[in-house]
Amino acid sequence: APASNPLHLSSNGSSPPAASRKYMYGPVLTGVRQVMIANMAKPEEVLIVEDENGDIVRETTKDTDVIAQYKTMRETLVFLTHLNCDDTESIMLAKLTEQVDGSEWSWNNLNTLCWAIGSISGAMSEDEEKRFLVTVIKDLLGLCEQKRGKDNKAVVASNIMYVVGQYPRFLKAHWKFLKTVVNKLFEFMHECHPGVQDMACDTFLKIATKCKRKFVTLQTDETVPFICELVESLPSIISDLEPHQVQAFYEAVGSMLSDKGPSLTINRPELLQKLMDMPNRTWTVIMDQANKNVESLVEPNTIKEIIKILKCNNRVCHAVGPLFTSQLQTFFLDMLNVYKVYSERISAAVSQQGAIATQMSLVRTMRSAKKEVLRLLITFIDKSGPPEAEPRAVAQGFIPPVLDPILGDYQRNIAGARDPEVLTLFTTVVEKLRSHVLNDIPRIMEAVFECTLQMITVNFEDYPEHRIRFFEFLRAINMHCFPALFNIPPEHQKLVVDSVVWAMKHTERNIADTGLQILHELLLNVGRTPNVAQGFYQQYLLALMQDVFAVMTDRLHKSGFKMHATLLRHMFHLVQMNQVTVPLFDPANAPAGQTNPIFLRSHISNLLITSFPNLTRSQVSTFIDGMLDLKMDLPTFKTHLRDFLIQLKEFSGDDNSGLFSEEAEEAAKGKRK
Repeated sequence: APASNPLHLSSNGSSPPAASRKYMYGPVLTGVRQVMIANMAKPEEVLIVEDENGDIVRETTKDTDVIAQYKTMRETLVFLTHLNCDDTESIMLAKLTEQVDGSEWSWNNLNTLCWAIGSISGAMSEDEEKRFLVTVIKDLLGLCEQKRGKDNKAVVASNIMYVVGQYPRFLKAHWKFLKTVVNKLFEFMHECHPGVQDMACDTFLKIATKCKRKFVTLQTDETVPFICELVESLPSIISDLEPHQVQAFYEAVGSMLSDKGPSLTINRPELLQKLMDMPNRTWTVIMDQANKNVESLVEPNTIKEIIKILKCNNRVCHAVGPLFTSQLQTFFLDMLNVYKVYSERISAAVSQQGAIATQMSLVRTMRSAKKEVLRLLITFIDKSGPPEAEPRAVAQGFIPPVLDPILGDYQRNIAGARDPEVLTLFTTVVEKLRSHVLNDIPRIMEAVFECTLQMITVNFEDYPEHRIRFFEFLRAINMHCFPALFNIPPEHQKLVVDSVVWAMKHTERNIADTGLQILHELLLNVGRTPNVAQGFYQQYLLALMQDVFAVMTDRLHKSGFKMHATLLRHMFHLVQMNQVTVPLFDPANAPAGQTNPIFLRSHISNLLITSFPNLTRSQVSTFIDGMLDLKMDLPTFKTHLRDFLIQLKEFSGDDNSGLFSEEAEEAAKGKRK
């Protein structure tokens, strides 16, 4: 009976086709497909929308709710397609026919249909997808020709671009179709309707990234790879584009050039040179004018042109990777000279008019140009690697020329004119070039360390960007160039430790967490380096214990509790295991037989009793017994610490959920599973 066998399964557990749930729910699922396709949400990539006045405009802000809704609907539609691919296809093609014959034509109907078509990419088999997509694109191209009026054409064009961008598997398998699509995108790049050019450039970038191999290898019936024709006709293709669109276009071609597979016959460096011919020529004209009269460099229009050229180079560098070395060499020293000229002009303006000068229009434009230089160098270092940009070669060719123009300028400038990107640049240098820049670290630290610390230790609020970048820089040195920290003068070593403690005490959670991580990594590195360990412990260990206790008990840093426990356990166990061989006490005033573990016990006891008068000596003694118990693993140690903190009156009336945050996260993860 149906009641006893609601799933209509046969006695052997198999599911007869006619009675399976899939067929039982068939009509319902068809209805669901109809509703989903008719009401599909707008994907993130679509930039052309209908405003409240019924006009077709370029979208200016992203609606995150709609994007989230699209993702959910896309997943649902993919599942529905898997359940019955033919049904999904026939609904979509029937709706498309209604658009072509005009019976259901509207911008909204076409949009939702095309967004739904794009969303199911990959859900069909390759043969089904081919048959389906050829019909869809043929109908849409016909619709684009048939419709009159700029707005109608813009809507159809936007939908064509979205659909083709969603199906890279099909494009890779059909070169002639791919070439037609790309040439159609080039046509759209001359279409001045709001949003069409943006979408054409974005779609071209998407296709270039996903199908790069097709453009750089010789295809059937072609005389040369497509990219060779592309760089030749590039000036006419981009003639109507805005600067940000041109940059996306250059990134797309750079992405094609990043392919370095074995089947490539193209000369990549030569093509890169041809690609960059237009910006390089403009750069040469600007430099020639500057050689005759340096004042030409500080004209607002020239600065803006330089910014555009640098942004364009940055996008290409990001896409093409180490190959960019040959392009950077053509203007590297000129670029540093430009940086130097702008630095000197900004410094002169500040010395004449004071800090208010940094708000002047010309100074801000010059600072924008300086930031673009730094961003390009950051991208280049980040993307560098063999074979064109070996770390050693980059370290030798790149570091010496930038030291004075960039580091010297940072050190000499007033606080308000220092760019945080300088710290990001040298963080990237340390992370990527590691041991190859060990000898340069003292010079880099001398330039940025003290002057940045003075900016960020006045209070916890000023220069937030410098703060975050500074501690990232310090962490990179500690992780990748640790020996360099002990090649700097002792007063700078003390500054390093002080700055880590400052970070740890910070009220901004991400900076406090970074400080704790740096301290942990620093202690581990010190432990692995016997020639510096004992001197470091003698000078800093007791003070660091006290600082960790201070942040742990100040009620502002509960989220860092796990790391506080890790650090205290590490430091207490170092002493208890006699790994600290130098005395932590003053031997002249110590009683006979004094050892570090005995001294530490009395030192921490006195510290706690002085700081928390409500504690009894027996409570403190029990607590310290646990701290020095080598058998305690981290979870037990944390429980011991937590019990102690809750004993303190400081914590007794508080919400102490922060102390259990790690366990709460684990429990939540378990529930989700």
